[in-house]
Amino acid sequence: MIGVSGSDGDCAEWVFPAAPDAVRSARSLVRRTLDEWRLDSVQDLTVLLVSELVTNALRHATGPIGVRLRRPATTPGILLVEVSDPLPELPRERVARPDDEDGRGLQLVASVTHRWGTRPGEAGKTVWFELAVPH
Repeated sequence: MIGVSGSDGDCAEWVFPAAPDAVRSARSLVRRTLDEWRLDSVQDLTVLLVSELVTNALRHATGPIGVRLRRPATTPGILLVEVSDPLPELPRERVARPDDEDGRGLQLVASVTHRWGTRPGEAGKTVWFELAVPH
């Protein structure tokens, strides 16, 4: 995975080729993993946000796209989701006009997550977000 550090607690990660079926594959694997972790309460939202971020990576980058889910042991009650790609430019949240067909993905991420951000990596970047998981 590009630009992602080590982990503690539960972790699942995948790398997808930059191909249109990456979005569908990511949604399916995220849904299955959250089902196994019994995190039904955040499943639909997580799948939606991963879909948005993987779609952004497909539109703007070439090369592998990484997706990682973590439930860090050090921060119970948080689900950390990371989407990485090889493009070094960090995305910026922007305000989409009513007629725009894109530009709402990061607004969505910012409006429904506990926290979110970006970080550069050695060969690209990672966009991450945290969701609060009800106990």
